[in-house]
Amino acid sequence: MAERKIIYETENFILYTHGSPHIPREDGGHICITAKVPVNDRTEFSPAMAKEFVRLSMMAGEAFVKGMALGGVNIARINYQENGNWAFRKQKPYKPFFHLHLYGRTEDSKTQEWGEALNFPDPDTGFYDGMTPLTDDDIANIAKCMDILSKTDRYDPKNW
Repeated sequence: MAERKIIYETENFILYTHGSPHIPREDGGHICITAKVPVNDRTEFSPAMAKEFVRLSMMAGEAFVKGMALGGVNIARINYQENGNWAFRKQKPYKPFFHLHLYGRTEDSKTQEWGEALNFPDPDTGFYDGMTPLTDDDIANIAKCMDILSKTDRYDPKNW
């Protein structure tokens, strides 16, 4: 598993690259958002955390599309997915933790067919082996887009 790299942080959340992407960079890539404090799922958020999370997930999706385009990857759709099921494959006690996957989808995808639901085989099958992670330039581009978006009226915390 490759190292996770932080793209952006807010008071309660971290946007980061996935250490073992489920979608390779050239097919759109894969990033995640997780809470800084352990929570099982979004039902454990305070109202303020929920508002912060929605703002961050919207910014992340927009920045992901714009940042990847700067690197020549044209994302046509973002699939947002909150999972945690694989935690139940481990020994008890199960410890799922909140994280939201953002999957970039390109129309010319080679590993996950465009227009179809994403397929997530067991990690032991080798399906994810060789999935190319985001580059350092991709990460910098997404982070730059996050900074720019955070200064717009749309994402100004005063408007939330």
